Amino acid sequence: MRRRKKNLKIFFYSLLPALLLLVFLTEGRDDKVFTTNTGSRYHRETCSHLRNSKIGIALKEAVRLGLTPCENCKPPRHPSKTGGAPGVVDISKPGFVAASEATSSKDADSSGIYRVNQHGIKTSDAANNSRMVRATVTSHVDGDTVRVRIPNPPSILNERETIRMLGVDAPETRHPSRPVEYFGREASEFTRSALLGKQVYLAFDWDLRDQYGRLLAYIYTAPGQCFNARLIREGYAHAYTRFSFQFMDEFRRLEQEARRAKRGLWSE
Repeated sequence: MRRRKKNLKIFFYSLLPALLLLVFLTEGRDDKVFTTNTGSRYHRETCSHLRNSKIGIALKEAVRLGLTPCENCKPPRHPSKTGGAPGVVDISKPGFVAASEATSSKDADSSGIYRVNQHGIKTSDAANNSRMVRATVTSHVDGDTVRVRIPNPPSILNERETIRMLGVDAPETRHPSRPVEYFGREASEFTRSALLGKQVYLAFDWDLRDQYGRLLAYIYTAPGQCFNARLIREGYAHAYTRFSFQFMDEFRRLEQEARRAKRGLWSE
């Protein structure tokens, strides 16, 4: 009996190096990633999307929570024994269902807001207005910034918010150190006349707020009618592509069309 136990112990220790190597290959050396307090993606520590908040988390925990890898910084992916290529789950593929989506039939995430990036939507007209947060525009700041009131807001939003429209950059009219830019007044007036006092619908993306605490949102005036896209289409704003967002390809295309048609900013 003693000899048997001794042989088992020798067998176990002979396998120990192989087991440690397996753990190393399975877990990976770079197993710490970062997310934001409201984000649905995980990132490398140096990613620009972490400019507002940075929360360290184990890679395997990020995957368990249904977070998806950032397409901008391309963080490591967690190995698994299920699905995809041998030993790897590719959670960026369209067929993958994140845990947050698998447990809910609604399009809004657990915080009660509708994030277009969670549903693989590629164009702004495909977003679901019925799941968006309703708000009323109470004042406007300039072409790409307005203030709204949100009745009965979800817990992560406030009743009064300043909205910085996602993916657009209208000419400055109120910058503290810059003069009014070309076509700035026209863009500001266009936004004021189109949105002031109107009920709108708010959709969100990867990051909820900018460095100034403003809410980053797509503003919809009706189903399929994204005001952010309209600003670019009609030549009142550039596509703002410094940071990635879900409709970047569409907004770039809209700006190119406005340039070719010489609308607004591009008129002679």
